[in-house]
Amino acid sequence: MVDRGMDLKGFDKNIAIDQEEVLRPKMVTVEIAGKKYEVPEGITVIKALWYSGQEVTRGVGCLGGYCGACATYYRTKDDPKVRTCLACSTAVEDGMSFTMVPPFPARKAIYQMSELKDPKQDMFNLYPEAPLCRNCNACTEACPQGIDVRDGVWRAVFGDFKKVSEMFMDCVMCGLCTPVCIADIAPNLVALYASRAQGAFFSEKPQRLHDRIDEIAQGKYQSEWDRVLGMDEQQLKDVCAAIK
Repeated sequence: MVDRGMDLKGFDKNIAIDQEEVLRPKMVTVEIAGKKYEVPEGITVIKALWYSGQEVTRGVGCLGGYCGACATYYRTKDDPKVRTCLACSTAVEDGMSFTMVPPFPARKAIYQMSELKDPKQDMFNLYPEAPLCRNCNACTEACPQGIDVRDGVWRAVFGDFKKVSEMFMDCVMCGLCTPVCIADIAPNLVALYASRAQGAFFSEKPQRLHDRIDEIAQGKYQSEWDRVLGMDEQQLKDVCAAIK
């Protein structure tokens, strides 16, 4: 500790500032795929994987909690309950055990919105399992975004697409709701269909949007698109750099 009254003549501030400061973070013990590792306290699960030497590439996306790529199962110390999280936005704690979730082979219906005749009825053709929900609420428990998934599925079944689109606004399509469903429903995909149908068929579109769609259909911007698509990589960089 420096005495404020002492004479600091001859004290080289530059040397003091340039000295490398060594910080020793508090370490915690975590379990990754059954093996224990020491990692710094407070880092995210995905950073803990990297810190421990895991070569994680699949499941690494935005690192901001938006893309849903890093779906993870975890359990905290002395707690038997397995929970879900996004590895990029959940901090590790001492005694935590976790593993990233592999892709789940959920059935994804193929459809073209422009070809649908009765979107609310068509949902039962595309996702006939949707009304088979058993109300177990496992999907809601599994959602890391806190969405009432079970209620959303039933609202989709009863045709309340507007409410479904509002409820699932924060859905990041991590898919954690799907493997826990005992009725083999993919709730996130059902909600995605309902949200798309709501936007395509049941939402009032602004007049300016109609105007712009008409302009595109009439080819107003085609020449500009042709110019952009004909540029090489360097030309694109130059154009982007010139935009203020």
